[in-house]
Amino acid sequence: MLVLLPPSEGKAAGASGPALDLGALSLPGLTAAREAVLAELVELCAADEDKAREVLGLSEGLRGEVARNAGLYGAPTRPAGEVYTGVLYDALDLGTLDAAARERAGRWLLVFSGLWGAVRIGDPIPPYRCSGGVRLPALGSLGRYWREPLGSVLPEVADEGLVLDLRSAAYGAMWRPRGDLAGRTATVRVLQSRIVGGVEKRSVVSHFNKATKGRMVRALLREGVEPGGPAELAEALRGLGYTVEAEPPAKGGAPWRLDVVVTEL
Repeated sequence: MLVLLPPSEGKAAGASGPALDLGALSLPGLTAAREAVLAELVELCAADEDKAREVLGLSEGLRGEVARNAGLYGAPTRPAGEVYTGVLYDALDLGTLDAAARERAGRWLLVFSGLWGAVRIGDPIPPYRCSGGVRLPALGSLGRYWREPLGSVLPEVADEGLVLDLRSAAYGAMWRPRGDLAGRTATVRVLQSRIVGGVEKRSVVSHFNKATKGRMVRALLREGVEPGGPAELAEALRGLGYTVEAEPPAKGGAPWRLDVVVTEL
């Protein structure tokens, strides 16, 4: 099983591990593409701070992120699972999983990134700032740039298993499963259910969405549940206490959609 996660915009500081080594990252088929993005990002941030801030969509208060990007070559690293922070990763709480669940996390989880393409949670990376929605001057849209290299690597990584796609739209654009693999893919939408005037109202709320996805993945990791396909995933999540409505694709070559309905955070 593969679980596709978005990164967090903010990153944990204070890395003290070995210097960045692209050859140490998993998915070596992405190395050349990573080198190209890294080179342009570092050059941009080192040459013109104001232009870099504009390209990266950073506020004045985040000016320090530009300097950090400029020093990525040789920057100290820490495991990707410790670098990414925020609501989803707080709920996932990788550091408190037992050894068996952490081992499963190392095999199942892939975090998508505008800079690295995709990394496993044990990959040593430095904190950085470069979202999947960035358009670099030379390489262009990173969402479009990554489609070919990820498309050549990830089908083999997915093999014959389930793909649980929890990415946001910007990162979903970087790679979409095709053909038979799409039929083994489940996307998840988290809906908050409220009763208003005696009528149920459902809405997508970002905080509910991220926290629920993090807790859901944590539960799968802790229980060692590894469904064979989207229908089995829906049943497994119901067994873990979630309210799930499963919608198979209307035609071949498209993913399943699972709606997870919650009433409180």
